[in-house]
Amino acid sequence: MAGNFHPFRDMKESAEAQHEADKANFEAVKAESKANWEEVKLSSAERRNLLRKEREEELAEANARIRAAQERIDAAKKAREE
Repeated sequence: MAGNFHPFRDMKESAEAQHEADKANFEAVKAESKANWEEVKLSSAERRNLLRKEREEELAEANARIRAAQERIDAAKKAREE
């Protein structure tokens, strides 16, 4: 057997790492839940503005992805022509 093989230590380290990941995921879900609750308490005008901003961000991200894809298409066509 290899000299560095310590199954119980490895299992302990793995369990500790998984616990940290689970703890972080729990905190993330808790924060998202609180954010959802706070958004529910917004007035309808504030909620509309928030949703509008989110849609604008999504649209900007989609447009950036389209531009990046078009650049890849153009580069592939140019490479084929050479």
